[in-house]
This record gives sequence, C-alpha cells and structure tokens, in this order.
Amino acid sequence: MTAGLPDIPVVDVRDGGTVRLADVGRDHARGLRDTCVGWFPAFARPFVPALDGMARWWLSRSQSPYVEEVRTIARMLGFPGIWFLNGSYQWSCTALAREEDGAPWLVRTLDWPFPGLGRFVHVAHMRGPAGDFYNVTWPGYVGALTALAPGRFAAAINQAPMRRRTLDRRLRFYDLAANAVATLRRERAIPPDQLLRQVMESARGYGEARNLLESTPVARPVIYTLAGCRPGERCTIERTETDAKTRTERTCAANDWLVSTAPWEARIGADKVMTSTFEDAAENSRSRREALEAWSGQFAGESFDWVAPPVLNPYTRLAFEMCPERGILRAVGFEKRDGDDVARPATMPCEVRLERAVA
Repeated sequence: MTAGLPDIPVVDVRDGGTVRLADVGRDHARGLRDTCVGWFPAFARPFVPALDGMARWWLSRSQSPYVEEVRTIARMLGFPGIWFLNGSYQWSCTALAREEDGAPWLVRTLDWPFPGLGRFVHVAHMRGPAGDFYNVTWPGYVGALTALAPGRFAAAINQAPMRRRTLDRRLRFYDLAANAVATLRRERAIPPDQLLRQVMESARGYGEARNLLESTPVARPVIYTLAGCRPGERCTIERTETDAKTRTERTCAANDWLVSTAPWEARIGADKVMTSTFEDAAENSRSRREALEAWSGQFAGESFDWVAPPVLNPYTRLAFEMCPERGILRAVGFEKRDGDDVARPATMPCEVRLERAVA
C-alpha cells in the first residue's frame, strides 16, 4: 500500500552537480544525518565529529577526484557527518543483470540498517564528459551506488565479503576494526563508489565501463554489476583492491563471492553480528542471490514483484529497475516500522522514462 506516501524527487543538477543537489536538498541531508546518528547507541553519538575527522583525513589522502566537492558540501551544510557519509562505503545489497526481450536489465535492492535512506532518496540528473546519467543518491553524498546512463550502461555496487583473521564470531568486531585501520593506514586508491561515479561520467559505453571497473585500483573490495544495451552486455565483477574476477554468466550478486572462500566472510545483518556463524553468513547471502536469480517474472510497470523475502528483509531501503537500452529507471524507497518483520514501501514508486542519448 503506497497511497499517500511521498514521491522521490527527480532533480536536474547537470549544472552544479552534487553541490547543487546538497543545496536544494539540504533539509533532506539534515534529516538523513539525524536519523542515521539517532540509530547509533547513545554513548557513540558524541563521536560523530571524530568519525567525520577520520573520514576527512583519509579521503583527503586518497585518489578521489571529488574531495573538494565533499569539502564544499560539508562547509555549506555546516553540520558534522558529511565526510563520514562519503567515506563509509558500507552498503549491502542484492543485484541481478539479465536480459528480457533482447534488452539487458539491471535490478537491485540496497540494504542497510540506517533509517532514512529510503525516505530521503533522490534521483539526480547529472552530466559528465561522456554524457548525461541518472544517479540514485542522497543530498550530501558524492559517490554513486546505483546509476543509469541511457544508451550507454547501468551499474550498481554490492558490498563485498570481509577479510577474516579468525572464524570466531566473537572476534567479528575486531576484524571489522582491523580492516578499517588497514584501509586508513595503507590504502590511497579511489573509494569504490566514487570510481563508479567517475565511470558514469567518463565511459562512453559498456566495454569501456567494464574495463575501468575491472582495472582501476580501489580502496576496498567491492562487487560491481554492469548491464549495457546489447544482448550479452552484462557482467558481475568481483574486486579486491587490485584484482578482478569477472563473470558473464550467473550475473547475480549479494554480499559474498559466488564461490564462498575463506578467509572471506559474507556480510551479515547488524543484529546478527555476534550470533551468526561463518556458515550462517554465507547462507544469508546465498539465499538472497539465488532467490533473485530464480525469479522468472517480467519487469512490468511499478509492481516490483521480485522484491520479496529473502531479497526483501528488515534492512531493505531501496529497490531499482533499470534498462539502459530503453532508458527506463524505476525506484522505490523502503523503511522498517516497529512491529514489522520486513521493510515496507516508504515512497511512491518512481518511474522515469529517459531520452536515449547514445554517446
């Protein structure tokens, strides 16, 4: 039931880019920051400025071409949390690239425990040297997690599995912290979400986008799913910081490698970090991936019938359908309400039929 829910704003920021989006959407940026901070335990909230400072320090030393944008947005909005938002790259999801009537489609959900991601989402009409693209994003955020370039390609990010030093579930937080420290100390490459934005701006077609996503060093492991405009133009790219493994069959991903391999552990929900085993985490990711891979319906209208458990879960915040060949983008936001087992729609479905502009 979506009647009475808010619409997803579609904002033309071809002039001004993410800085312009933060300016026109500053109330939503503040609301998102407040809901995310409110999710933290009370003892952790005073540390948000310190987390902001750490993210600023790291991003300023990375190979990100968007540091000045973040700096401008943080100064303009005037509250802490913007650097942390842009340095987080902690998004889980389930994604599928497949063909329907000869045209590649990319569909995905974005899962994360922070409330507000579904309510405050925007579709930003942006521009780069290779042409226009549409970034499903939030005011204050400069990267790209899900984006469509009509006539060129569509792409999405999944959070990759995490490196484990031990399989003891009681030491997950230690591994999370150790991985973060290693990134802060040693990695200077571009964050994966900012690489995706750079590719949306600069790649003239599917082949060029695939090459850049496969070969550019990244600061953290990541899984990219990519769909082009011609039959066969679809792939899933499993990335470590410097290596890539690409498959053009079974182009579906969750938050583990297709072949689950130690010492890598699939991402698990925040409420199960202390209780789930290595096998539980792998099964959670595998069940979402296989359920979406097995779905045989049609991407018709605003139904989003494929967004059903286990793909739909308590952390689902967004769902998307994109066809670059036909210039179709659909999105809907989700939030979990008290008493519900899974998230429910928080926005009206948004459908934008876009002009197919071949670069």
